[in-house]
Amino acid sequence: MQTLYEQFNLLLELTPMDFFREQHNTINWNVRVLGILGQKGVGKSTLLLQHIKLSNKKDESLYVVADDIYFSAHTLLDTAKEFFARGGKYLYIDEIHKYEHWSREIKNIYDSLPLLNVIYSGSSLLDLKDGGADLSRRVIEYHLPVWSFREYLNLRCGWSLKPATMEEILKGEVDFPYGAERPLKYFDEYMKSGCYPFCKEPEFETRLRQIINTTVELDIPKYAKMTIAATQKLKKFMYYISRSVPVTINYSGMARDLGIDRDDLPKYLEYLEKAELVSALGMKANGDAILRKMDKLYLHNPNIAYVLSGGKADVGNARETIFFCWTKEIFNTLESPISDFEIDGKTFELGGRKKGKKQITDAKEGYVVKDNIEYVFDNQIPLWMFGFLY
Repeated sequence: MQTLYEQFNLLLELTPMDFFREQHNTINWNVRVLGILGQKGVGKSTLLLQHIKLSNKKDESLYVVADDIYFSAHTLLDTAKEFFARGGKYLYIDEIHKYEHWSREIKNIYDSLPLLNVIYSGSSLLDLKDGGADLSRRVIEYHLPVWSFREYLNLRCGWSLKPATMEEILKGEVDFPYGAERPLKYFDEYMKSGCYPFCKEPEFETRLRQIINTTVELDIPKYAKMTIAATQKLKKFMYYISRSVPVTINYSGMARDLGIDRDDLPKYLEYLEKAELVSALGMKANGDAILRKMDKLYLHNPNIAYVLSGGKADVGNARETIFFCWTKEIFNTLESPISDFEIDGKTFELGGRKKGKKQITDAKEGYVVKDNIEYVFDNQIPLWMFGFLY
């Protein structure tokens, strides 16, 4: 236990406090069992440590990493009991997805230590019904998305820009400091490396590639209990998607191109989507019904696209990818029957500066979203403004 405290204190000392994500203030940190999930690398560990500093409850807190060698000889339950006996009240468990039968242990902690609060972080792959117990009635979970363009600007420039609603964006009412500063100056940077908090690191591409590889080669196979042969097929599927986005989903055609059993592809897609490496765009049926069928497949964000393509991602695909990435965090974004996307009855067609209005002519409420303009004009909206949704 002393080793855990020493590691905790060292990590806490090294945790920066100059910038923290505003999602921190939307989380109810007082619930008995709290989960924070998200893609690997988005800043979950930092958020936990920053909260401990902000809460001023260091002496009642302990932060551990679930795959620490300490847990090869100790269980989470035993650790929680000893921590509570020492006066502990807040146990933070990072990367809990790396601990086998994690949900069963959390359930046991919940049942046997009613005065102890548990806060854990983990991969977005986690299912509350997996790991040996059903926690769905005991845990409150929050999702931490990749960084928005607004958050990137605040981090990079030291600004405090505020988020905007969809209505404000469509009117061009976005909190950007025009004048000497120009949004497009930063937008290209963001598209290539701004979705993650380590964007300033010189080895950004190497680190993101490692995250992708670890997710595909270790996290998903462990979650799905895959064989080595199945893992190789999953990697092959991920590579296929990265070379072809956006992909029109046709399992029979994909199976033929990849030499993979058709019945395996929906499972592989589910795993990649849950891990937030890809995003599937759903279709809207006639009337208000929403079809379960998914029509298009994108990489989760353009940073992944640029890394996997060696910096040569298709610009058109990248703009659709980031629009989908941002909007689906807030809305139920669907494929439009006449254009690219539909959100709450609004139609959005994406393109460059010269993009026309042909696709939205018949739309009840249609907008052209362009990636190289600075201001709203008529129904032409700058793509970068949607990066202020959160």
